[in-house]
Amino acid sequence: MDTKVEPVATMLGHQERVWHIAWNPTGTLLASCSGGGDKTIRIWGKEGSNWVCKAILADGHQRSIRSVAWSPCGNFLASGSFDATTCIWNKTTGEFECSATLEGHENEVKSVSWAASGSLLATCGRDKTVWVWEVDHEGEDYECASVQQKIHTQDVKKVSWHPFKEVLASAGYDDKINLLHEEEDDWDCFATLEGHESTVWSLSFEKTGERLASCSADKTVKIWQEYLPGNQEGIPTQNNSPTWKCVCTLQGYHDRPIYDIAWCHLTGCLATASGDDSICIFKEDVTVNDPRNQPSFDLAVTLKKAHDDDVNAITWNPKDKGLFASCSDDGSIKLWRYIEE
Repeated sequence: MDTKVEPVATMLGHQERVWHIAWNPTGTLLASCSGGGDKTIRIWGKEGSNWVCKAILADGHQRSIRSVAWSPCGNFLASGSFDATTCIWNKTTGEFECSATLEGHENEVKSVSWAASGSLLATCGRDKTVWVWEVDHEGEDYECASVQQKIHTQDVKKVSWHPFKEVLASAGYDDKINLLHEEEDDWDCFATLEGHESTVWSLSFEKTGERLASCSADKTVKIWQEYLPGNQEGIPTQNNSPTWKCVCTLQGYHDRPIYDIAWCHLTGCLATASGDDSICIFKEDVTVNDPRNQPSFDLAVTLKKAHDDDVNAITWNPKDKGLFASCSDDGSIKLWRYIEE
């Protein structure tokens, strides 16, 4: 099977590096956020055959905006900033308004993520903490449910929710990944995944939630498999919680840290974004004898100079098969289409 990636669009407008991007649940809008003197969020959408800037969200933050995430209903956008706050932008009236500002982190907020239920929001930051916020059904009220202060010993770079369970993964500068769930009215770390040799920059769950991909400054990607209590492999578990094990490592494809990873829930492909200005797409070899315990992923495409500087984030469109977006220190956002022939 031949595979290729074709450029779809380049979106310009941010005055500084673009840190992060996120599709809304229907895949019709893309949010981007920027650093330095820009400090804005831009909302991009299609008009005819062109992708254009539909809105600019300013005045919400005092410093760089590091992360954006849409609520599952698509009516709210969370943004995390180096100013230590998380803003909630509400578009139920048609226009985006900052309807809530969440405070509590001591300094930079590095990542924000909504649970699939829409009733929980997670944030993490340079203060080594992970916060879980409870959201009321109308998205108007946000209450801190838990502050995890001891699960990481360094800057926490990323939080990511399981695709349908209330299980949260976090990753950071201490080279570790932690998995949390609620237990007896508080949130508890039930697994710590170790194996990376440097900062774990990002995480992405497979659509089943049974596997997790991670990427690191050690220039590797690791695939982690969940083993439930009573699993057929006989892998021991504790306290009726699953055990997670690394079952595959991808290395030798990037020359610098891998800053982001995205697992496509439509095709099963993995995409990586790196400080070497490149993007890689990996496809799983489904013909292997034991895909659960010994999966194999083949490099399908490399985009060597995808951007003119570090590629900071990458994300697959949730509805349009093969369409993905990337953003960079070069100030641009690009749309691409992955094609299998």
